[in-house]
Parts: sequence; C-alpha cells; structure tokens
Amino acid sequence: MNTGIVSSIGILVARIGLGIIFLAHGLQKFRVWGIDGTAASFDGMGVPAPTASAWFAAIVETVGGAALILGALVPLFGVLLFAVMAGAFFVAHIDNGIYVGDGGYELVLALGVGALMLAAVGAGKFSVDSVLLGRRSRVAR
Repeated sequence: MNTGIVSSIGILVARIGLGIIFLAHGLQKFRVWGIDGTAASFDGMGVPAPTASAWFAAIVETVGGAALILGALVPLFGVLLFAVMAGAFFVAHIDNGIYVGDGGYELVLALGVGALMLAAVGAGKFSVDSVLLGRRSRVAR
C-alpha cells in the first residue's frame, strides 16, 4: 500500500473523530445550553465578551466540526478551532491541572493540538479540499 494512501487514511480518521467531537460541542452550545446559557457559563468562567465569545465558539465548533468531517477548508478551520481551544485552555482550564475530571485542560489540549496538526498537514486525499484543489490543478494545466 502506498504511504500517501496510508497517511490520507490516518488523516481521514483523525478528521472525522475530531470533527464529530467539535460538531457535538458546538451543537450542545446551540441546542442544549442555548447561547444565553453558554454566555452565562462563559461569564462565570471569566471569558471576555461572554456573549460574543459564546457565539464565536458555537459557530466555529459547529461549522468547523462539519468542515473537518467533510475535509473542507481544513487549514482555516484547524486554526480557528485551535484558537477556540487555546482560549478555553488559558481562560477556563489551565489552573485546574491536566485531568479533565478535575476541570483540567487535557481535552481542550488534545482537541486544540489535533486541530492545529490538521491545519498543518491539510485534509488529505479523501476530502473535499483534495477534490477541489485537484480540479483547480487540472484546469490550470
């Protein structure tokens, strides 16, 4: 098997796994807690501009999670998702240690660096990005 195919399968699995988690967390902010509830929670954690931050996090996690699953605009959404997780890391979790059971940062760290890794390596062969970039390359020739 071609190592490019193996790498693209690994990227596909990572994209789908991270995408599902981000999508679920974004939808939770919209459908379970609501933006008002999310903003109130953010306010209690000391997040600056809690309502704007709640909207930003909910939109980036929902749209970004779906984009990772599809492999669309992965470098852009990887960076945006990393930024959301970096905010969560520094504002809400860093003082609680590493363990998520203690309110720590292990989940946001794993999600954030995973999203950043995808931003760096791209969406892989099995993605919307690959199809669109491949078409553009063929048209340019």
